[in-house]
Amino acid sequence: MKETNYIGLWLRNWYDIFVHEIRLIFSDAGVLVIFFVGGLLYPVLYNLIYMHGTVDDMPIAVVDLSGGSYSRRYLQKVDATRECEILTYCASLEEARQLMERRTVHGIVLIPRDFDERLVRGEQATISTYADMSSFLYYKCLTMGTSLTMLDEMHTIQTERYASAGLDAQSTYQLVQPVLSDEEIPYNRPFSYTIFFLSAALMLVIQQTLFYGQSLLVGTLREQNRSFVSMPRHLQGLGVGRVLLGRGAAYFAIYMVLGTLILLLIPWIFRLPQRAFWTDILVLLVIYLVDCILFTFTWSSLIWRRETVFVLFLSVSPICMFLTGFSWPTSAIPPFWQWVSYLFPSTFGCQAFINLNTAGGTLSTIAPQIRAMTLQTVIYYFLSTVAMFIEQRMIENKDRLDALKERINERRGMDAAETRQIIAGE
Repeated sequence: MKETNYIGLWLRNWYDIFVHEIRLIFSDAGVLVIFFVGGLLYPVLYNLIYMHGTVDDMPIAVVDLSGGSYSRRYLQKVDATRECEILTYCASLEEARQLMERRTVHGIVLIPRDFDERLVRGEQATISTYADMSSFLYYKCLTMGTSLTMLDEMHTIQTERYASAGLDAQSTYQLVQPVLSDEEIPYNRPFSYTIFFLSAALMLVIQQTLFYGQSLLVGTLREQNRSFVSMPRHLQGLGVGRVLLGRGAAYFAIYMVLGTLILLLIPWIFRLPQRAFWTDILVLLVIYLVDCILFTFTWSSLIWRRETVFVLFLSVSPICMFLTGFSWPTSAIPPFWQWVSYLFPSTFGCQAFINLNTAGGTLSTIAPQIRAMTLQTVIYYFLSTVAMFIEQRMIENKDRLDALKERINERRGMDAAETRQIIAGE
């Protein structure tokens, strides 16, 4: 009977804490902006910016100082690529630079004077490219167009040299391309930057907005000499566990709705790849959210000022995005940064979502990432309870110290309120 009463009391207290946290969230305009406006606006904004995902026939300017047959053939191939279109030929680099400043062109290809001479002598020749970095897509188009053309031109030049040396066509072909290669991009055939970037960005938005919004609320409470672990008077003295789970449930309820919209509705609206079952995505979302909430509770214990959140936003978000491995192979990331990446749920959450939704995997495919997030959840639950326990003890000690000071002042006949007014010069 006593055990039943305890469970009922625990659940009632848990519900009171849950409702209290919901009221705190919806009473802070800054938190609401980060959660609802930022959480939904960022995915929409990213999709609108990179709506097409590719740039075709990007206008470029050419400065051909060589003017030989090799340079002309190379430029004809560049102009024939899907990525680049030669808009104009310039006499100097300065003239091409002025066109780029006026946004007439978005890239420059410079061929030096000794380009053809070096190739005729069998030496290595160089080509310089300059990209408009106002958009990553401009850089991608210029780099891909010129690099792929350069590889094709290398094969052509090698074939000509072997043929001039007297080799037959079959021998030449075997020397130039001894191993046949067939490039396939099964999950991103148009090489769209939207598919490439948004799959990781959607998961990162959930972690970052949750962390910044909750940390903003924590910083506000502490600036007001309140605490994240402080409760209304009728809930004082409750265990850390029900405080943690009650407040975590508030964020879980809000972000289950937001996460479902971000991971299911946004890709459907903008026609991003959706190769996974929606039930598998929801399972991943539940595991990821629990991990992110406990991650937030742990690290928000270090937030003591409201404005600290905005500093972290500028410094941490690009690092988290890079460490997901969406733009750089994780095997090529230095060991130190790999260990740093293990601190963030987004590292495993983004990888799991890409494998699940973009590549069409199943829950068994992302089992390593699920195990990693589960381990993170256990560790962050322990750390967050320790942090909350320590803060509760600090608050209790501070209250006892303040009460002791009041009693000492009373014995000395001092009025603390009057003393504060005198010090303030009132």
